[in-house]
Amino acid sequence: MSKQTVSRRVTVPSLRARKGSEKIVCLTAYTAPMAQLLDPHCDLLLVGDSLGMVVHGFSTTVGVTLDMMILHGRAVVRGSSHALVAVDLPFGSYERSPEQAFAAASRTLCETGAQAVKVEAADGVADSIAFLTGRGIPVIGHVGLRPQAVHLEGGFKARGRSAEERERVLAEARATDAAGAIAIVVEGVTPELAAEITVAVSCPTIGIGASNACDGQILVSEDMLGVFDTTPKFVRRYADLRTTISDAAAGYAAEVRSGVFPSEAEEYRLKSHS
Repeated sequence: MSKQTVSRRVTVPSLRARKGSEKIVCLTAYTAPMAQLLDPHCDLLLVGDSLGMVVHGFSTTVGVTLDMMILHGRAVVRGSSHALVAVDLPFGSYERSPEQAFAAASRTLCETGAQAVKVEAADGVADSIAFLTGRGIPVIGHVGLRPQAVHLEGGFKARGRSAEERERVLAEARATDAAGAIAIVVEGVTPELAAEITVAVSCPTIGIGASNACDGQILVSEDMLGVFDTTPKFVRRYADLRTTISDAAAGYAAEVRSGVFPSEAEEYRLKSHS
């Protein structure tokens, strides 16, 4: 009897071990079917709070709730078997105190089956990261452009271009690393700063709009697949699904209106009796 190959998820130690070696491949996922398609190709699937904008049509990520994250996190875990799955903690669910962060993170892991949570840098968040990791919860940090701080920072703008901003972002990265983060997402910074952060921290860095100086890369899948008519500067489109989906819907609509669909091939017949 032949042995059945059992797929094993990427683990936190194996992800950390990729620091400075093989690049880490990451994409966002919000649904089970998409997770199933992306899973064989990715080391990490992030259930990002970007789902507020990508799936629910919000203008920012600020309105996303913990219940929303958990709902989509469950779907991605069910649809995947290889990649490590991390779930964003949304705005307002972790900033108040380490205890609040632990309540949100422990609920997220318990109810989704994910392996890690992600938090954005802010005052006191490094303390919360240390609190969580000390209690067995893997945490991914996030520095640079912080979508949850969009109102404070006046929009989705690159960070670290001035000396003051550069020092702040670098300090946040170092504090996040020292607190025990398993990886750090570095978003919207110059290549020079991305390289400096990657050298300064012991955990892998995952870039988005931060050059190939990082230990890995992540993109919003729908941006990468060309679902939207516009995409950020740092996105490279690998498909044009917006056109594909629109053309398919137009073809379907035309055939319904003309009576071509459904045809006999799509109809059920009475069973014959002998």
